[in-house]
Amino acid sequence: MDERILGIDLGTSNSLVGVVDSGFPILFADADGARLTPSAVFYPEGGGEPLVGAAALRMRVLQPGRTVVSAKRHMGERGALAECERASGPEQVSAAILTRLKEVGERAMGENLDKAVITVPAYFNDAQRSATRRAGEMAGLEVVRILSEPTAAALAYGLDKLDERSKVAVYDLGGGTFDVSVLELNDGLFQVLATDGDTRLGGDDLDSALAAKLAEMADVGGLEATSPELVARFLEAARSAKEALSDACSVPVLLPFIDGEKGFETELTREEFEALARPVIDRTRVHCRRALAAAGVTADELDAVVLVGGSTRVPLVRETVAEVFGQVPDTSANPDEAVALGAVIQAGVMSGAIRDIVLLDVTPLSLGVETFGGLMNVVIPRNTTIPVARGELFTNAVAGQRTMKISVLQGEREMARDNWSLGEFEIDFVPGAKGSARVGVQFSLDADGILSVLARDTATGSDRVLEIRDAAIDVDDERVGQMVAESVEHAFEDMNERLWTGAKQKSEELLPAVAQALELAGDVLEDADERQIGAAVAAVQAALEGGDHGELKRANAALDQATEQLAALLVERALEG
Repeated sequence: MDERILGIDLGTSNSLVGVVDSGFPILFADADGARLTPSAVFYPEGGGEPLVGAAALRMRVLQPGRTVVSAKRHMGERGALAECERASGPEQVSAAILTRLKEVGERAMGENLDKAVITVPAYFNDAQRSATRRAGEMAGLEVVRILSEPTAAALAYGLDKLDERSKVAVYDLGGGTFDVSVLELNDGLFQVLATDGDTRLGGDDLDSALAAKLAEMADVGGLEATSPELVARFLEAARSAKEALSDACSVPVLLPFIDGEKGFETELTREEFEALARPVIDRTRVHCRRALAAAGVTADELDAVVLVGGSTRVPLVRETVAEVFGQVPDTSANPDEAVALGAVIQAGVMSGAIRDIVLLDVTPLSLGVETFGGLMNVVIPRNTTIPVARGELFTNAVAGQRTMKISVLQGEREMARDNWSLGEFEIDFVPGAKGSARVGVQFSLDADGILSVLARDTATGSDRVLEIRDAAIDVDDERVGQMVAESVEHAFEDMNERLWTGAKQKSEELLPAVAQALELAGDVLEDADERQIGAAVAAVQAALEGGDHGELKRANAALDQATEQLAALLVERALEG
């Protein structure tokens, strides 16, 4: 009998769990018959076991300060969820949800289940993926694979609907995150061609916009000015209205006793809701276009566009997707369950219960190191299929250098300072002349998107290894999705700065080298040659003040040319010596 491995969709709003049984992927229902477990945790006053799921969600209106929702949006952050005194962090909240899902699975199967595949947004960075893995371990699970959500959805969708060679886009708009991925199926091999998205964009933003509008209509002084309990009531009313407006053209909204006495009642139309929702939904357009461009695929080459995530039930979302991709999206999959089903299928593949499917994922952002001059040197480019191992050889930038600092970066900008630091360490080597050291740096990215970096001094064979499992990036998660946009927005300035830095480094090498050469062999130079070199040196120094990389590059080339005779004299003297 094959080992059973749970497949888990750990969602922002709802979570699901299932397993492959007798060759079929199934999703479990809890004791109340519900497959969806709300991703909410309530921590009772004075201790005691937390409530998880629907029971916790009911407590949100009564005690919002003790109820945590949307913890997934804060995965990988330090000091998040501090407003709830017992929720020490998003990992602990997620661990409570995973514990509940594990219990649901074990009750259904009547056996202990301690291994799982857990899904994450494709745009989760290393810190967020590592935090998800730790949450699983806290729940008593061995996390055998971290799987990207759009990939899981395509895996579930593609089993019986795609030809042996097909391309599909997965548009995944959930409660708190948005991903879009372009995948190719070729003879049972799923490969992610490109992915893009925003880890701070989803149905929660639609709820917040509508709740703020309802608070304005109720004349309570704005949503921020109300009590946490009333905010929770407005958010719950907004969520209910949003869901109802997916089918109805208008819905009544009733909130009794919003100030202890007065109630609030209105009729909300789909047109009014869409006016609020459109700016949020339009933010997905650029991610779709970038994913297609990165994959080298045009919209008309796609065999299907699959919708995933509960927020894709909103009619305006479906209209937007149809406009962007030029075809009616496929809505045959259950948007709430597709990701979980894909996780179950992947778990079945790993356990041996399902065969003949291979899944290849990609890294969503480039990984590299900082090099001399503050440049970002990419080792693993964005959208590289994982698992992968890549390496490069680096050398010492100055004479007498004894150590090399390896600063590991993630991002798409040309300058190191504009990317995110994942960690750093130093490796020692024997000091020598500039360029004498040889340090090999290898990046290994496993199937879960977890990174390890090895640096080796090739002369001594000594190694240093950095495991990027606990890296925490002190930057909002939404920056992950914005990184590619920023790289496009600042592409011209970034490339200018990179070119300037390279030209400046060349000048800083040339000027002292020329000065030293003049000391050694300048006495035998013709006056005309010496004047030409002096003019070329002055031109380089002036260009360094000017800031134009093109001018500096030309000045460097002119100085190179002007010192050809001087270089020849130095060689002759060396041979004579």
